[in-house]
Order: sequence, then C-alpha cells, then structure tokens
Amino acid sequence: MLDEEKITKAIVEEFMESFLDHTQIEAGLAGAGPANLVAAKKLAEEGVKTVVFERKLNVGGGMWGGGMMFPRIVVQKEATRILDDFGVNYHEHGEGYYVANSIESVGRLASETVKAGAEIYNLIKVEDVLIREKDRISGLVLNWSAVDRAGLHVDPLAVKTDVVIDGTGHDAEVCEIIEEKIPGADFSVKGEKPMWAEVGEKALMDTTKEIYPGLIVSGMAANAVSEAPRMGPIFGGMLLSGEKAAEIALSKL
Repeated sequence: MLDEEKITKAIVEEFMESFLDHTQIEAGLAGAGPANLVAAKKLAEEGVKTVVFERKLNVGGGMWGGGMMFPRIVVQKEATRILDDFGVNYHEHGEGYYVANSIESVGRLASETVKAGAEIYNLIKVEDVLIREKDRISGLVLNWSAVDRAGLHVDPLAVKTDVVIDGTGHDAEVCEIIEEKIPGADFSVKGEKPMWAEVGEKALMDTTKEIYPGLIVSGMAANAVSEAPRMGPIFGGMLLSGEKAAEIALSKL
C-alpha cells in the first residue's frame, strides 16, 4: 500500500543524501545546456565528481525548441561522433548537414550524462561564487531559482568546487558575477555579434577556454564573453565546445 508520508520521506531523504554528498566536488557546471551536458559526461567518465546546476525546470538549453520551434537541429560532420557517443539518431540532409530530432537529442544527452555518474540539479541558480586564495574560484553560491523569481531575500548555500564551467548561454551568468565583483578580472562579457553560423561555430573552438583561474566558459557563454557571432539552430559547435571544456577542466584537476 502506498503511503504519502513514506513517499515524501523517500524523496527528501534521497535528495538530501545526494546533495550533502556533493557539497565538495571537483567540477561544478552552471547551466545544463548541450555543451555542459557533454562536458559533464566526459568528466564523470574520467571519475571526476561532477554536478550540473540548472536554474530552469528543464535541461537542454535552447536545443529543445530546435529552429523556431521546429524540433529539429543541424549538426556538422565533425560533431556527429558526439551524437554517436550519446546514441542520438541522425541522418544526412544534403552534403555536410546532419539533422537530428531536438527532443530526442536532449533526452539522450541528459540520460547518458546521469548514467555516466554526473548529478544534475535543476531549479537551482548560481547567484555568487566563492573566491579564497590566489584570486581563484573555489566554490559556487546557490539558491532556488524560485527565490530569485519571487524577489525574496533568502540567504543562499554554497558548495566547494575545484573548477567551474559556465555554460549558462547568452547571459554568461557566472562570468557576469566575476566581472561585477572582481574589477581586476582580465575579461569582460562583451555579448554576441549578429548571427553568422559558419564563423560562430568555428569561433567556439577558440572561445572555449579558461578565462579566470578555475573558470572555464563553454557554449554560447564562451561566444558571449569573446564577442563572437551567434550560431542559431546548428549545435555541432556546442557539442564540441563541451568536449573541449571537459578537456581543459581535466588538465586543471
């Protein structure tokens, strides 16, 4: 027989056990878009204690909606191996243009990331960072995203982490925090240039990098920081950016 009290206890106890086990981690990823899901899977597969914090209810960033709410995305050939790795179905639509179902893609990315051992916590917003020694990020300050939306004054909690990946998309939220609170930081969030898929996709391989000690940028956050063009509904660069961000993080751990 199902008992509501036992259901409640099962949910709360299981979540709290997981959360308390992740108050000190090796990789803290802000934003559960495609780039960070790829990065999280790669890190977890290497045995890195990894958590992804997503402020929205859903994960996948802008990939869910495909192009203008048509649930299809385009990926260039260089990134199809990542689709293969996640088990995403796709087919070639004209030479060099590979099309996948955006909804299946997000589902596979999230499922395989969790299966690899990474945790994904949704409805949690990164509202600040911890900086201790040598001007290096040493943790993330967290609050429920509902608190932020309601405009409530509720003090946050924090987790310690060795490396942070900002994959919060166009807003580059963690980078914005550093820029605002650390005036001497050697970067600024310039914002994206107008859409230019070819240039924006190629730029991601250069803009995905460590921009502040312990802080790596991935996906659209990377292009926003470096003022590279927006790409639109082509996601190969996002997937490759996540792979590169994980490689950089591994080199720092």
